[in-house]
Amino acid sequence: MKTYEEKKRDLYKKMKEYTKKDICIAFSGGVDSSLLLMLARECLQQHKKAGKIHAVTFHTVLHPSCDLEIAQKVAKEAGAVHKVVFVNELEQEEIRFNPENRCYLCKKTLFQKLMEYAESQGISVIMEGTNEDDLHVYRPGLRAIKELGVLSPLAEAGFTKAEVRKLAEELGVSVASRPSTPCLATRLPYGTEIKTEELERIALGEEYLKDCGFSVVRIRLHGEICRIEIPKDDFSDFLGKSQEVAEHLQKIGFRYITLDVQGFRSGSMDEFRNKKLSRKNT
Repeated sequence: MKTYEEKKRDLYKKMKEYTKKDICIAFSGGVDSSLLLMLARECLQQHKKAGKIHAVTFHTVLHPSCDLEIAQKVAKEAGAVHKVVFVNELEQEEIRFNPENRCYLCKKTLFQKLMEYAESQGISVIMEGTNEDDLHVYRPGLRAIKELGVLSPLAEAGFTKAEVRKLAEELGVSVASRPSTPCLATRLPYGTEIKTEELERIALGEEYLKDCGFSVVRIRLHGEICRIEIPKDDFSDFLGKSQEVAEHLQKIGFRYITLDVQGFRSGSMDEFRNKKLSRKNT
């Protein structure tokens, strides 16, 4: 198994090769794509002929609006050409009813638009921020990325999420410690119709809980039941505020408010699939 330093050398070698030309990065403003952006900038500066970095951010109905604001900030820090593409995924009937392959359908749509933009700019090197950990959980969107030939340098170099954050901190990436903000459709069970008003309510609820001091939070919606996931270390603080939290969430449209005793789990809607995948790989 390679050490962190060995992986880092491999990653820099790959990025130096990729940045011999102009590149296009699928850029969400999260730590993974932000690390790629900063690495690209650093590697481009080492080439005699400076190329351009194009950071493409999708402004979609399935992601909180704060994601765009953060992406704009980081892209400016990196000196990248920042392109924002608006996409309404719910216009696709297949996606609107949240099928199990929703992530595949979404990624295919988004990355096809990314490739169209890259082609219009004469760019052949397109990359995104999948890391090693993503390869071992239920991520149907990865199939779309592979089918379209998009590069995943972090995963290629074997970088785990923890190692991504470590290198991001070393490089002074401003979002190095930013919690992940996955698609809002992950807050709903598969087979549930995705409604814009429910996504807005979930985003408002999570924003409120973050303002209450809970930096890592998910609201999972099961019909009339609002299931809140926060780290177990935050349970005592939450219970002290539970009355005001319940009253506020009910005001914005949630009926029954529950705290998940298992605590925060990234991708908890997929945990049973992940267990099956883990058993399959052992």
